[in-house]
Formats: sequence, C-alpha cells, structure tokens
Amino acid sequence: MAKIFCVANQKGGVGKTTTTVNLAAGLAKIGQRVLMIDLDPQGNATMGSGVDKRKLALTVYDVLIESATIAEACVKSEKLIAAGCGYDVLGANRELAGAEVELVQLERREKRLKLALAVVDNDYDFVLIDCPPSLSMLTLNGLCSAHGVVVPMQCEYFALEGLTDLVNTIKQVHANLNKDLQIIGLLRMMFDPRITLQQQVSDQLKEHFAEKVFNTVIPRNVRLAEAPSYGLPGVVFDPASKGAQAFVTFAEEMVERIKGM
Repeated sequence: MAKIFCVANQKGGVGKTTTTVNLAAGLAKIGQRVLMIDLDPQGNATMGSGVDKRKLALTVYDVLIESATIAEACVKSEKLIAAGCGYDVLGANRELAGAEVELVQLERREKRLKLALAVVDNDYDFVLIDCPPSLSMLTLNGLCSAHGVVVPMQCEYFALEGLTDLVNTIKQVHANLNKDLQIIGLLRMMFDPRITLQQQVSDQLKEHFAEKVFNTVIPRNVRLAEAPSYGLPGVVFDPASKGAQAFVTFAEEMVERIKGM
C-alpha cells in the first residue's frame, strides 16, 4: 500500500518543487517505488524530473477529468533511469490551469485524484504530490488524497506566519474531508547555520513542533539551484554535492518515519 504525501506550503519560493523531485529521486535511489504527481500548472516538477511538459500526450489534467487513468498518463524519464533514480511522473502543463474552473462544476470534485490513486495503490511505495502555493481546488485534491503533508520551509520570520495558515488549513481538511491527514514533518530548506536569525527560527520550530521537525536539514547549495536548468533533480545532477547527499539522508529518514504509521 502506497504512502501518499503532499509537499505543500502556502508561501511561495520555499523549495516545494525542489523538495518533491529530490525526495522522489532520493527514495528511488534507495530502492523505493515512487510516483511523483505535479499538481502545479507551471509544470516545474515535471521539467525538473527530466520530462518535457510540452510533449506530454496525457497529464494529470486528463486524470482529474477522468479521461485517462494514472497508469495511462504517467511517464518515465530515461535520464533518471540511467542514473539509477528512476521514478514515474504524472506530469502537468498549462492546460491544468483550466481544470480549476472545470472541477468546480463536477461531482466529487475534491476526491478525483484520491479515486484515481486507489487503482494504483499497490504499484508504489510512495506517492509524492507537488502542490501549487495557493489553496486551490488542485491543492484540495492533493490534501484529500494524502496520508500526510511534508512542509518545506525556510527559517525566516515570515515563514512562521505562513506556517500558521497552513496548519489551520490542514486542520480544516482533516476535520471535514480527510480524517487521515496529518503533518508528517517540517523540512528546513536552504539553511545557513552562520545566519543567527535562521538558527533562532530553527530553535523555535523545534520548541513548538518537537519531533515533527525532521532531523535532516537541507543546506543552501548552488548545485541544487543549478539542477532544474538541466532538467534533473540535484540528487542526479551532482550526487556528490552537499545538497544531494542531504536529500538522500532525508529519504532514508522518511522511510524510517513512516514505519510507525
């Protein structure tokens, strides 16, 4: 049975897509069967997984309007397979923006993705969903499908404010739509221990959220930032970089953490 996780944060620019593709590659590297779902119309997670969003015949849009199954729409990246980090990609492109309007009129509009995932439940160990930075019908589909939420965040003051909003949203979805939903953990991204404020915010996070804060910290790393321009996760682009090694460690921590779920 697959463990389904949304990578979500209502604040933009915190590293959601970087987290999704590198965690997917890290999990695949340590032998897990992974499906990565791109729910953002920008399609950055698709491109960052070595898949050209402009050439996709079927996308997550087709799955949401029930004109295709996940098995029919998902693709594999040859680049990632060659690197030993292959995972399945249910991609997105600009047409997903139209799904927002169409879904409003459809039955079971917030459960479409959940129903589609039930069919492939035994095919994967992990399903990772990259959510857009707003609470939209697309994000709601992700949250209704998931067992938990991984929250990437930078250790900055405004990030704490955004985190409060996200926690409230997750509580509402848990109460009304998905009783399984919980915060799996907070991932500190782009972390620089030399900056006093970041260290202070990190300490506050650990004080308030205790064991919900992942032990792994993803450092600020140029190679991780360069990787998307080559259409690759950092774990594949430069496996020896500190950022890539941190994500493989994070993947191992994720596997350990979900054993108790």
